[in-house]
Amino acid sequence: MSNIYGYVRVSTKDQKEDRQIIGMSSLGVEQGNIFADKQSGRDFNRPNYQKLLKKLKKDDTLVIKSIDRLGRNYTEIIEQWRVITKVKQVNIVVLDMPLLDTRKKDDGLTGTFIADMVLQILSYVAQLEREFINVRQAEGIKAARARGVEFGRKPIEIPQDFLRVRYLYEKNEISAREAGRLLGVNYKTFQKWLHCG
Repeated sequence: MSNIYGYVRVSTKDQKEDRQIIGMSSLGVEQGNIFADKQSGRDFNRPNYQKLLKKLKKDDTLVIKSIDRLGRNYTEIIEQWRVITKVKQVNIVVLDMPLLDTRKKDDGLTGTFIADMVLQILSYVAQLEREFINVRQAEGIKAARARGVEFGRKPIEIPQDFLRVRYLYEKNEISAREAGRLLGVNYKTFQKWLHCG
């Protein structure tokens, strides 16, 4: 008997997976068959995804919200698609893209051939878009720097009371933590100031 599974990934701990799960339940995916990871797309070593891959059997169906749930870039998406559809012989349904549905169609054609072609194109476009975003971001940063915009936090100014507190610290009358507390900073900032002057 074949089963229907769902895979959900959100990039941050604050994001909610509710929207992805609601779409899956409408296709009959039971709550116990939904695997979820809360990790950045930069780290593809996702434990629940790996558990799901081991559980998938021939003729099962995997439901995902969008193709980027399968990987970080074109190569990873295509490879995971190949493993799932060809090696494991599992159907995939992508909620955001109805053309990406490898289940058999009523007209006798398998959805796999069409889905594979669409996936190649969409994955390629997604990869290009990510690269364009990176280029645009780098150009934006460069332009902002040319206008004099400074990035990062401004350094904390050393308080007027620093020399007195430093004197107490160097005479071993207070600890670095106490010195930081007296100056309103953490002890690491205090120690950094010690080495600056």
